[in-house]
Amino acid sequence: MQANYQQYFLNFKRPSGTSRGILSTKETWFIILEHDGKTGVGECGLLRSLSFDDRPDYEEKLKWVCENIALGPEVLWKQLLEFPSIQFGVEMAFKSLEAQDKFILFPSEFTKGKSAIPINGLVWMGDKAFMKAQILEKIKAGFRCIKLKIGAIDFQTELDLLKYIRTEFSSKEIELRVDANGAFSYPEAMEKLEKLSEYEIHSIEQPIKQGKWEHMADLCSKTPIPIALDEELIGVTDFDKKQELLQIINPQFAIFKPSLIGGFKGTQEWVDLVDENSIGWWVTSALESNVGLNAISQWIFTKNKSLPQGLGTGGLYTNNFKSPLVVQKGEIKYDPEISWKFNL
Repeated sequence: MQANYQQYFLNFKRPSGTSRGILSTKETWFIILEHDGKTGVGECGLLRSLSFDDRPDYEEKLKWVCENIALGPEVLWKQLLEFPSIQFGVEMAFKSLEAQDKFILFPSEFTKGKSAIPINGLVWMGDKAFMKAQILEKIKAGFRCIKLKIGAIDFQTELDLLKYIRTEFSSKEIELRVDANGAFSYPEAMEKLEKLSEYEIHSIEQPIKQGKWEHMADLCSKTPIPIALDEELIGVTDFDKKQELLQIINPQFAIFKPSLIGGFKGTQEWVDLVDENSIGWWVTSALESNVGLNAISQWIFTKNKSLPQGLGTGGLYTNNFKSPLVVQKGEIKYDPEISWKFNL
């Protein structure tokens, strides 16, 4: 078996704002396997400044993986606990190599084009006019669940945007999620949660920075809005530690980004634990190309989740790979009539 890796930069159509700054490009890496005339493709969706494995020896580890690919996916996964995005890329590449079609990793009604996955429409940070324009665009496009990233502009301006939506649409018509990306301080968080609750918010992701388990537990026990853990899960690789985190914080929801928490296997560990503790959950992509988005979409479809997932990032880039993934009326679909065009 031959294995190699390659870096690729995705270019945003428009620089996209997060609480960590403005993104204009997104770095990603691919592992390519070749064996018996077949090819397998896996994406290592590194997310600089957020990924647990954003470290100087990242490429060195990719090289090591390719040199030791004969160890197989199970052994490699255990050897890569500090590199969750590479864990996912390796899993994806082997799954792709084994598949009849290298891009159909989990055959289902979804990959046949007969069923779709409801998703949230993501509104990026920016000035009020830009965010309002995005909101209108998402509603017009048929989204019934909208997620706003908050924490980068004036909080009152963000409340005004939420008020605007609620003036036009009830919570039965539009589900609202917000993502603070840890932007609130603990002393101010409860007051801000109270103000947000006036607008019938479905949930808020990561109101305070990760790592403050006792503070987060306090907020989760008193919050007027369901709290979803996101960044809190990154870097927690030990099974017992995962269990301890959930028992201490006891959140209402958890959000899983496979590229940041160890791929399918790492995500499934978390899924099993939250299900045991009656904690709701959904999956979100982490700005991967259509290759990674495809793998995540196919996997989550097999889980029969009715909640809208966070899978609509494919249209952000000017140089994404052409794929059968199509977003229509607030859902992501796989159109078998459209061919993949994967050229590095």
